[in-house]
Formats: sequence, C-alpha cells, structure tokens
Amino acid sequence: MVAEKTIDVFPLLPLRGLLVYPAMVLHFDVGRDKSIKALEKAMVGEHLILLTSQEDGQIDEPTPDDLYSVGTIARVKQMMKLPNGTIRVLVEGVERAKIEEFTRVDEWFEVRVRRHADDSNSDRSPELQAMMRSLLQQFEQYVKLSKKVDQETYASVIDIEHPGRLADAIAAHLPLKIRDKQEILESFDVRERLEKVLQVLSDEREVLELEKKIHQRVRKQMERTQKEYYLREQMKAIQKELGEREGRAGEVEELRAAMQEKNLPPQVVERLEKELDRLERIPPSSAEGTVARTYIDWLLALPWLDAASSKVDLKKAERILQEEHYGLEKVKERILEFLAVQKLVERQAGPIICLAGPPGVGKTSLARSIASSLNRPFVRVSLGGVRDEAEIRGHRRTYIGALPGRIIQGIKQTGKRNPVFLLDEIDKMASDFRGDPASAMLEVLDPEQNHAFSDHYIEIPFDLSDVLFITTANNVYQIPGPLRDRMEVIQLSGYTELEKLQIVKHHLLPKQKKQHGLSGDKLRISDEVLMQLIRDYTREAGVRQLDRLVAAVCRKVARLVAEGEKRRVTVNAQLLVEFLGPALYRHGVMEEEDQVGVVTGLAWTQVGGDTLTIEVSVVPGKGKVMITGQLGDVMRESAQTALSYVRSRAQSLGIPTDFAEKVDIHVHVPEGAIPKDGPSAGITMATAIASALSHRPVNRRVAMTGEITLRGRVLPIGGLKEKSLAAHRAGIDTILFPEGNQKDLRDIPDSVKSAVKFLPVKHMDEVLAHALLPKVDDEEPGLSPLFGSLPNLTEGFGEEGAHQ
Repeated sequence: MVAEKTIDVFPLLPLRGLLVYPAMVLHFDVGRDKSIKALEKAMVGEHLILLTSQEDGQIDEPTPDDLYSVGTIARVKQMMKLPNGTIRVLVEGVERAKIEEFTRVDEWFEVRVRRHADDSNSDRSPELQAMMRSLLQQFEQYVKLSKKVDQETYASVIDIEHPGRLADAIAAHLPLKIRDKQEILESFDVRERLEKVLQVLSDEREVLELEKKIHQRVRKQMERTQKEYYLREQMKAIQKELGEREGRAGEVEELRAAMQEKNLPPQVVERLEKELDRLERIPPSSAEGTVARTYIDWLLALPWLDAASSKVDLKKAERILQEEHYGLEKVKERILEFLAVQKLVERQAGPIICLAGPPGVGKTSLARSIASSLNRPFVRVSLGGVRDEAEIRGHRRTYIGALPGRIIQGIKQTGKRNPVFLLDEIDKMASDFRGDPASAMLEVLDPEQNHAFSDHYIEIPFDLSDVLFITTANNVYQIPGPLRDRMEVIQLSGYTELEKLQIVKHHLLPKQKKQHGLSGDKLRISDEVLMQLIRDYTREAGVRQLDRLVAAVCRKVARLVAEGEKRRVTVNAQLLVEFLGPALYRHGVMEEEDQVGVVTGLAWTQVGGDTLTIEVSVVPGKGKVMITGQLGDVMRESAQTALSYVRSRAQSLGIPTDFAEKVDIHVHVPEGAIPKDGPSAGITMATAIASALSHRPVNRRVAMTGEITLRGRVLPIGGLKEKSLAAHRAGIDTILFPEGNQKDLRDIPDSVKSAVKFLPVKHMDEVLAHALLPKVDDEEPGLSPLFGSLPNLTEGFGEEGAHQ
C-alpha cells in the first residue's frame, strides 16, 4: 500500500532531538551554518527541504554517516531571524523520502531521494478501518490516563480519515525516543505502520496504568506518614506542656531528624527505626540505653553511600611519585600499572598490593602518594601486635564499651566509603586464645567476599569492595599462606649511597630545615659532607636513621643561630664530627688486613641486607668441633656440611686426612646476642674452615653467599639484591654468588654493578680459587705443622662468567 516512488534532489537539514512526520506543522530554531545555507537554498526553489534526524544529538558537525537514511520532505512556510543570529523556521511535513545519494556535503547537504507517498486508494479497506478504530480507542484511553495530551488534541485526531496520517499524528503526540519514532517513520507500508503505533500505544498505556497504581500507593503511604507526623507533633506539644521535653523522647527525636538528613540504605533505615523505638522504651536510668545510643550513633556516622569523587589521572600520579620518592623505579612502574587498570575497569581489580621491605624505605609514604594521586582520603591502621580477632571484626554488642573493629573505625574516620586503606605491618599480627586476626583479614582483603563484610558490632553487612587496601610488611614469609595468596608483593630492597644522597638533598634536608626554622641559607652543607654523614654514621637499608641525624645537625645549627653566634653555618667535615661525635662506622672493607680463617659473608634480615663475619680457629686437640654465636639449627647444619666437605677434599686441598684427630675446630659468628639462621652462609663457613686448616689468608675485599652441599655444589639463595646493597655499603669489591642467581642481577642498581664485581660460582673449588690468597710464610707459633701447601685451585676456574 505504498504509492509510486519518484526521485528528486533536495537540500538536507539535520535535526537534533527532533523528528517531523508528514502533515505535521511545527517550528524550530536553526543556528548551524550548513543548516542555514540549506534553508536559503530551499527558499530559492519550491521551498521544499528534507528534514532528517541525527542518530546522536550531541554531534555538532554531523557527517552523512551520522544521519538516518529516511526523513521527511517538508515545506518551509515561514522564516524569521532572531536577535542572537539563529533563524526560527515554520515547516509542514509533506511526505516520506529515503536518501539515495549525497550529492553535496561541503557548504550544505544536498541529497538525491526517493519519495514515498502513501497509497490513498486503500483507505476504505475493512482491515485498515478496523485497525484505525482500535487505534482511536487505545488513544482515547491513553489521553484519559496521561496528563501530557489534552482533549483538543484528541478531537483533532479523530477527524483524520487517512490511516497513514492517523498513525503519524498519534505517534507525534507520544513521548517516544527519536529511535522509536524513526522506526515508525521508516514504515512505508501503512498496515505495518498502524501495527507499530498500536503496539507502542498499548505499551505506553500499560505504563501509565502502572504509574497510576504506584501513585495511589505512594499517596496512601504519604497520608499515613502525615498522620504519624500529626500525632507526633501532638505528643511533642503535650510533652512540652508537661515539662518532659528534655527526656528520652527529645533525644530520640533528634536522632530521627539526623536519620532523615542522612543518605542511608533501606536495611540501615529499617534497623535504625527498630533501635529508635527500642531506645524510646528503655528507662533513662538503664545502662542498656547507653549501649543502644552508642550503636545508633555508629550507624548514623558510617558513610554507607557517601563516596569520594575519585578519578585516576596517570600523569598526576606519575608526577606525585617522582616528586615525593627518589629511585624505586620498578616499584613506581608497578604502582602506575595498578592505577591504569583501576582507570580502565573503574573498580577494585586484581590482588591487594603488599609493599614489602626493610624499615625506612618509604612504604607508608608510597601509600600516601597513591591516595593523593587518586584524590581519595587516606587512613592507616597499624596491625603490629594485634592478637585479638575482635580488633578486626569488632566486639559483640553485649556490654558497655563494645566497639566495631579497626576496619569499620577507619572507614568512619575518613567519612567516605572508598578511602585508600593502609594496613601497616601486616606481618606482625599474632594469634592466641582470643582468636586468629590473620584469618579474619581474609574476608577483608578478598574481593569476592568483602562486598558484604560483617562486623560483629554493626551486624549489618558493609560494602568494602570500593576500598583500596594496601598492606606493608617487613618479612612476607611471616604472613600466613592463605593471606599472602591474596596479595601481590612489591619488594622495596633499600637505597644505594647515591640514592640516599639525592634523597637527603631533595627531601630530608629541606624538610628538616623548614621544621627547625633554618630558612634561606642559614645552613649550608656540601655533597661531600652529606656523603660523609651517610657513610660514617649510617649503615641501613632505608633513610630513617639518616633523617634523625639530619635533624640532629639542624638542631645544633639552630642553637648557634638562635644564640646569635653566627648568622649562617657551613657544615664541613670537622664540624660534622663536633656535632655528631666520632664516626660510628668505618667506610671500606670489613677487615683492615687479609686474615686466616676470617671470611665476610652476606646475610638477609628483616631490616635489609647485612655483612656477616665468620671466624674459624684451629688449635691442637682431639677432633672436637665447637660452633658458637647463637646460630639456628639450619646454620649449624650448614657448618657441619661445610666441615664434611673440607674433610672429603682434604687430600686435594693439601691437608692431611687425619687432621680431625689432631686438632679442635672452633667456628664462631660474632654478635652472639643476635640470633642468626639460614643456609646461605654455607660456602662462607667452608671457605673459613679451609683457610684455617691450610693457613692461607682470605681476601678481605671478597664477600660471598651461597648454600653448600656435601659434594661442594653451590645452590641458589634469596635476597641477592639486599645482600649486594649491604656489600656495597661495606666497601666490598667482589661478590661470589651462586650461578643459579644470575637472573637476579637485573634487579641490582647499575651504580652497584659498576662498583662491585659479581662472580657466579657453581662449585666450592671456584669459591676457594677466588677467595684464598697464597700461604703466608711465617706461621703463628703453636699451630700444628701438619698443614701442607694448598694446590693451585685456580686451574680450570678462570674469570669466565664474571659479571662486572
């Protein structure tokens, strides 16, 4: 039922948020240059123009791809120029048209279209007449239900006899989206068009009926609420006359008012209503009233739905990390990757970050920088020494003084439901008869569970899924396995001397000068003196002690300036010694000379890497072996293994095979007050024993680490980066390390690699070849003459594989 199609060329005017049907008269404003030129082009001819809607109304300069292919040919009946430069146009729709081709797109749109006029010969078809009658009945019911269409509009519609025009007229008065109106416009077949309008009208009428029911239900609820309000006002007036206004009722009233002002979830409102009704019935003298009031205050104080507006700005985050932290490039890169994922998924994703490393390397300040870059509030909770599960999950609300756990307390402190939450020293948690707090942390840190975190005190599930949790630890191996499995460990190993110099120049010294009132040039200190401060007074992985020493220097200078002795102080090497006393450490090698039976090993501790001196003494005896220095079981076993290896290699080492029957061997590790354990001192002990038995001194500039087997194989160890930093701080020139740890060299700073020679070894013979020096000529008196000369162990073990 579509009339014969003709092809014509018309200028095109794109419409935003508007659609015109045939026989429809309306006016709109035109302001875009292309649209104005298209109107001018239409007015030159027959005043006809094609009106087509944009698919996206937000586009200011649409292209042919942004326009629907079916529009309406309209006649421009009137144009009026407005003071603001736009043109108000009055148009009347003529007929449908489909765009066949864009003939012009430069100054204005011009298109070749195929016109589609409705067939007027089938207007009296019985089927169409039945559909028209049904459509008018539906529209009449819609008009009665809707407040947007008046009776005059309905009266004008019922006079339309043509079925196609009737469908268009009704569709024009329905509150439909442009996409839905476009579907009706593209229905060239009149029967199909009537069916679509009938369906849409039926759906709209059902929606209006549902809205009416909801409105009636809400109205009844409002009437009941108004009745309760009226009764409460009467109660207030009566209580005021009786002088009871200041009692429990007034308190409950204030709490109800506070509840109305808060944005709270329905389950919280329901619980508050019950608790307020209960509080109102509790006698003022009862202690239970205090418990109930405290609980209500907590429910009102928590940010159930209040979130901080957070936007991830990677450029800003990178700038903040670079300004506030020197070095730590891999750590910064990992944090930026984490934030990039946050930006793309717009929610908490992936495992929890755990910043692990020795004290003073900047773990807490990194977490603060993350919060600053995200524009989120920051809260820190220290878990060191926490033994009670109630510290995490909260106390049962059964006694006065019960409180929520530290997680809920931290959320309340920030006032937002999506802060950056730092769980500090998570490796220091312990467990006893009061529960296991580490197990309680599983629910907090698990993204699959923490969307409904249950605190024993609050009892209502609280959503922690938007909280960005960050944890810190000194030793990740002390964290229970299931809890560690939920975290991604980012290791912060420590700083080199050059990095410490930059940190003290750009961060610590300016901060301490500001805190001590040393503005301007009241305090001057050169890089050489700062390096002396770092080398002679600190030997740490972080910069915490260095910060204290800088503060001590600033205090000394502040006193001199305040007493008027000097206007400015230049701290030189001599003045530094006066301020801080003699040097605490000797920069350089651990020993002053090469010694027999004394070897420098490398150890890993919770506060970073450290050097470890191992001494072996051989005296005449009957084969007794003594191991001292408060060593753990693993380290004692390493000493036994090292001794067995030396005994198995005695002949090739030039040592009599029966030496164990003639001498006593004493292995000692100094600093006996400090417990020591671990397998990585195996090759160090073996070298010390071989040196003492062969009376060959050990190169004091060589340090080593590695586990030894009975056959002399050197096994890989952990913490090579931390141990290398410690060796570099001690002035070691050469490090012997297991060949299996060569992959760890990429993590060591270039400044350390340039100053220290790294030699990979896979067998104990290589270690002895690099570490032992030729035998001294004058043996100490009292030593057994059984020790022969040690063969040249360097045969077959050159410098191949050394890493400089």
